[in-house]
Amino acid sequence: MNFIFLGPPGSGKGTYSSKISTILGIAHISTGDLLREEIKAQTTLGKKAKEYYDRGMLVPDELVMDVLKNRLKKEDAQMGFILDGFPRTEKQAEMLEKMEKIDSVINLVLKDSILIKKISARRVCRGCGNIYNLADIKEPGINMPPLLPKKDGVCDKCGGELYQRDDDREEVVKNRLEVYKKQTAPLIKYYKNKALLNDIKVVAGPDIMVPKIIDVLKKA
Repeated sequence: MNFIFLGPPGSGKGTYSSKISTILGIAHISTGDLLREEIKAQTTLGKKAKEYYDRGMLVPDELVMDVLKNRLKKEDAQMGFILDGFPRTEKQAEMLEKMEKIDSVINLVLKDSILIKKISARRVCRGCGNIYNLADIKEPGINMPPLLPKKDGVCDKCGGELYQRDDDREEVVKNRLEVYKKQTAPLIKYYKNKALLNDIKVVAGPDIMVPKIIDVLKKA
C-alpha cells in the first residue's frame, strides 16, 4: 500500500496522513521532516542538504530522492507508506515512479477562502511540532470544528508552547496558495492521466473525513 497525499497549504495533509498511516499500519513520510532530521543528525546527506539551505537554495531532487530511498528501507515502511506533500513536481514524480509503485494519490480540495481561515488559525507546538487549529468553520455543506488543545496555548502531547508560524499569517498565505497552484497543476494532471488521482473535497473534521479517505484508499 503506497499512497501520496497532495493538497494546498492548510488542507490537512499532515493531519490526515499521520492519522491514516497509524490506522493502516504503514509509514507516514514527510520529505521536509526527513531533511530536517538528516541535518540535525549531521549525516553525510544532511550536511549536503544544509549547504543548500544555508545558501537559500532548493535541495536538488537527486539529494531528496537519496534521503527518501534511505527512509523507505526502514522496517515500518515495508508494509507501505503515505508520502505527505511529495512529490511536488512532475520530475520528482517520474523519479519516484522508478523507485516505487504508487497505488493511489489523494488530492485534498478546499476553497481558498476556507484555506485562508484555516491556515491563519493554525498553531504549532514549539516542542514536538504537533498541529492545532483555532478556526471553527461553518458554511452550507461544510462543518469544520476547531482542533483545540486541552489547555489554551499548551500542547497536549508534550506541554510545549503553541505559536503561529510567520508564513501562516494571512498576508503571506494568499501568495503561498498561488505558488502552490502554479507548481502543482502539472503534477495533478500527471497523476490524473495515470488514473491514480482521487479528488477529495474536505467538508468536515478528521472524524468524518478520515473514514471517507480510507474507503477510497481501500478501493485502490
